[in-house]
Amino acid sequence: MARKTVVPSVYYGEPCTFDPKFRGPIHDRELTDVVFCFIFVIVIFAYIILGLVAWVNGDLKKVTFPTDSYGTLCGEGSNKNKTKLFYIDILSCLSLDLQCPTTQLCVSECPQQFLLLLTAVKKDDEWNYYKKFCKPGVTKSTPVPRLLANEDCPSVLLPSSAILNRCFPIVTNQSESLEAGDKKINAADLKNASSIAMRAKDISAKVFEDLAASWEWILTGMAISMVISLIFLLLLRFIAGVLLWLIIGAIVGAIGYGIGHCYWQYTSLLGKEGADITISQIGFQADFQVYLELSQTWFIFMIVLSVIEGIVLLILIFLRERLLISIALLKEASKAVAQIMTTLFYPIFTFWLLCLCISYGVVVAMCLSTSGVAVYKIKPKNSQCRLGDNTTCDPKNFSQINLPENCSNSQCFFDSYGGEGFYYSYIMLLQVFNLFTFLWLVNFVMALSQCTLAGAFATYYWAMRKPRDIPAGPLAASFKRTLQYHIGSLAFGALILSLVQMVRIILEYLDKKLKHGQNRCARFMMSCLKYCFWCLERFIKFLNKNAYIMIAIHGKNFCTSSKNAFFLLMRNVIRVAVLDKVTDFLLFLGKLLIAGTVGALAFFFFTRKIPFIKGQAPTLNYYWVPLVAVILLSYLVAHGFFSVYSMCVETLFLCFCEDLERNDGSFAKPYFMSPELCKILGKSNEVVQNDRPSE
Repeated sequence: MARKTVVPSVYYGEPCTFDPKFRGPIHDRELTDVVFCFIFVIVIFAYIILGLVAWVNGDLKKVTFPTDSYGTLCGEGSNKNKTKLFYIDILSCLSLDLQCPTTQLCVSECPQQFLLLLTAVKKDDEWNYYKKFCKPGVTKSTPVPRLLANEDCPSVLLPSSAILNRCFPIVTNQSESLEAGDKKINAADLKNASSIAMRAKDISAKVFEDLAASWEWILTGMAISMVISLIFLLLLRFIAGVLLWLIIGAIVGAIGYGIGHCYWQYTSLLGKEGADITISQIGFQADFQVYLELSQTWFIFMIVLSVIEGIVLLILIFLRERLLISIALLKEASKAVAQIMTTLFYPIFTFWLLCLCISYGVVVAMCLSTSGVAVYKIKPKNSQCRLGDNTTCDPKNFSQINLPENCSNSQCFFDSYGGEGFYYSYIMLLQVFNLFTFLWLVNFVMALSQCTLAGAFATYYWAMRKPRDIPAGPLAASFKRTLQYHIGSLAFGALILSLVQMVRIILEYLDKKLKHGQNRCARFMMSCLKYCFWCLERFIKFLNKNAYIMIAIHGKNFCTSSKNAFFLLMRNVIRVAVLDKVTDFLLFLGKLLIAGTVGALAFFFFTRKIPFIKGQAPTLNYYWVPLVAVILLSYLVAHGFFSVYSMCVETLFLCFCEDLERNDGSFAKPYFMSPELCKILGKSNEVVQNDRPSE
């Protein structure tokens, strides 16, 4: 008498029972979660209408062109010939605020002379030039202290350069402080303000030059990473074990070589003149080669690589016994991908859908933020001034006379766009609706991708005689089933995830707004809430993915599929904890290997260290610019291929767990898993899969 396996059904439901009619993904299905499908369609139509209304009322020029303190676009209307934005007090822009709390004027050109207000008001020729950078209607007969208090004119003009149509001072060597009335400006502050802007401009210009000169080679690197990723996935079908051990050895060896190289560089620089300077002493340098001349840099590299090497070795030691099972899953997944090659290119479709959602959401957000007329608010310069954030004003008739004494230096600045009426009164709510719908659409697109791929790979697993029993076009058939029956279920799962993400965004917003007014207990509670909802989001993503797999197989609604998937995973919790995570780790190593291989080729190419194509390398300011681009894009390409492969492994694993519960390997109930998996798990079929009896 066969021994019956004890399963904790009281806690995690009853095991799946044998069904002689079950042959994988159910074809005779019904619509699931129709209510949520109906709600989702209504929300999409409302989103389209919102986009049209926002497009009609908004103006994208307000985002791309600078706006002065009067809400007028530079280069438009009365400022038609004034395309540059000038800041009266450039030092106020050193803060990390999104707006500079100073008067901003549209000018025809940036200042090209060094002038002081005190001297300019005494000379007509200097004043005629100086007043171009003052408020309209200002006369030199006005006392200088009044001009400075009202920010009618800048205290000093500095030679400036336009960056994104905004005037920033050029680096000055002035060593003394400048005085204008009661205003004292330190030359070091001016130099700091201008040097940051000019250095950013110089570096950004060189970065764009390098990208423009090397974009063809960057695309070539992406193509190489695609080929390597495809070869890597196909090779797993034949030599998964050898290849995975080679990957592990290559990663360990590469890190070990890096440690040795760093140690050699470190010892060679010891005692060398100038090499003992610390990184903090030289500060930020655009040329990365400067850091490589310091012994401290190589010492830091060596320590970091040693820690990484130790972590990798510890992981391998503790998980070595589980690698064989992971290899079997990878082999089976590689066979499935090889049989359904179209799945490798499905992420391209998902990518374009995501691009469409992101583009639409960004455009709607910008149109909403630029809808209506300019709204002006009083911006106090004194921290003791308590006027509130909603105190509006009129810049043309603004006067400081009626303000409280501690707010006497406040100014009337442009704040945002708005207006009167129903639409303008609910701009903020419409922005929230735009954000929430955007999250819902993005999560729905990801759910559609996961459910479609799961249906295709489940078709492969539940075919007894592979590949003979695999129907034609499993990916297209799965996509059709998903759209025809399960839009509501996918929308339901995406809605739950979007709600959690929305709560996380609200918590981040509240944390930023209340950060300075919180005590330690409040900050601790806020951190706990943020961490809890981060964990909840991760759990819901994991549960949703497995629910979509069950939807693709059995065609039931979202709640039932979530429950069945969760109980099935909990009944196999040890396998889930080990096999799934080990597989993820090995796939991550594969991504690193592909990105590292392509990155190494790019490094030798852009540094002209490959003799036979040395002349093909472009001339660059910073070779690390295209190198970083190639590495990041190669990793993303590998991630796109491996995401399909990971979905395949997870689908096969869930099917495998269900297969173990439904069948026992007997002649009447044979396993659908491959003979390799049966052998590793100590299972056996009494009949060969090709000879399975027909019911």
